Amino acid sequence: MFDKIKSEMVKAMKEQDKFRLSVIRMIKASIDMMRIDKKIEITDEVVIDVLAKELKTREESKLEFSKAGRTDLVENLDKEIAIIKEYLPEPLSEEEVDKIITEALKETEASSIKDMGKVMRLVTPLVKGRCDMKEVSNKIKAKLS
Repeated sequence: MFDKIKSEMVKAMKEQDKFRLSVIRMIKASIDMMRIDKKIEITDEVVIDVLAKELKTREESKLEFSKAGRTDLVENLDKEIAIIKEYLPEPLSEEEVDKIITEALKETEASSIKDMGKVMRLVTPLVKGRCDMKEVSNKIKAKLS
């Protein structure tokens, strides 16, 4: 996945697509920064984590800018979000998330909120980067209480 990002960066340079190039460079820089900070190898999982974090940041900024009436910045963020989403895996539907949670609850035999950690450990690798983890956590809490 990281190789794809690097090749897309070269492609954007050749096409002189400055906006796309700047977004891809930002993604690459974030990935490199995580690699250096945490002293880890770059895997698809690391790339997905970084992309999800960058996407979340942009969506939060978009919300703030729209509240402030800054439509110019909102439009730029929409373009950035679209580019970032190109590299993320296909998002899961509500039904798929519910199915994964239900299966995890059965597998862990979770019965109370105390078992939430077990369920989250099982669910997280399956849904990370493909849906909002806060939403997943809330759904698990609702099913356990």
